[in-house]
Amino acid sequence: MSRESVQAVTEFNGDDLSVWRDRAHAFEAQIGKAVIGQKRVIRLLTIAIFARGHVLLEGDVGVGKTTLLRAAARGLGGAYERVEGTIDLMPADLIYHTYLGEDGRPRVEPGPALRHGSELTIFFFNEINRARPQVHSLLLRMMAERSVSAFNKEYRFPYLLVFADRNRIEREETFELPAAARDRFLMEIMIATPRDNEIRRDLAFDPRFHDADALIEAVPEALLDHRALGGVARSIQTTVRTSPALERYTLSLWEAVRDPASAGIDIADVDMERLVQGGASPRGMSYLLRAARVAAWLNGRDMVVPEDLREVFFETMAHRVFLDPIYELRRETIVRDLCRQLFERVPAP
Repeated sequence: MSRESVQAVTEFNGDDLSVWRDRAHAFEAQIGKAVIGQKRVIRLLTIAIFARGHVLLEGDVGVGKTTLLRAAARGLGGAYERVEGTIDLMPADLIYHTYLGEDGRPRVEPGPALRHGSELTIFFFNEINRARPQVHSLLLRMMAERSVSAFNKEYRFPYLLVFADRNRIEREETFELPAAARDRFLMEIMIATPRDNEIRRDLAFDPRFHDADALIEAVPEALLDHRALGGVARSIQTTVRTSPALERYTLSLWEAVRDPASAGIDIADVDMERLVQGGASPRGMSYLLRAARVAAWLNGRDMVVPEDLREVFFETMAHRVFLDPIYELRRETIVRDLCRQLFERVPAP
């Protein structure tokens, strides 16, 4: 993309939202060519990008998480970094690394967090729960403030989106994310192996899908210029409206999440009075509305409707609902049942 075209995209004004919606749909279409069979995942990723929110990814090894994020980074035109979570990873490893130069003298080079400076756009932390709590603390600051202090200087990352995934199979040498860190993620998105047999056949037998680098290079660069997304996101949030009825409905859902027994929700073999121990914070509800406004905008509406809330509710709220420890092993089933019954029990406007 030329300097002139970048300048044109970056200088966003409020009259451009329909143009940006077309760009968002084109972005989804191009990512969908690189990562097939994941239409809903790509839509949720697009919502997170335009809501300027960080994302937790769930999924088995080899389902395309890295390819998805590398393709998204190329479509945004920004810098991409990936870090592997290990038990011996320390906060300083994200900031710098040291080595001996050819002359035998020590050298210090920027680490993955600083390597691209302010252009860092997508930061992928693989197996985040293998990293120590000290690393989580540094990442929490990067997510909350989009900045970090190092070498007596503050580095800012205005375009930063953090994506992380957790190893949910192997429990040895892992550290569960603290509540504060989990609450900073806008969404937790599950990426599963596609069920469609034709798509599975293509993934297994079509050589095109065996070369991730070629798939990523086929994505046009800077479909959505990362420098302009902040202005677009703010405009979406101020342009897409919520009605008083929708606001009352949202507050009713919030109350039902925090006290499901009062809403008449009943889950087999669960004490509903003690099930939910916390979560569903005001920040979480603001994230829900932020994502719902983007969903409405992508669907061509300037007002949020209940369907927009339903589209993003599970991915936005499930990971920030904290259960009694005795139910944690059944968490996925229980929380999914809880969310399903919420929409059955709480009347929509």
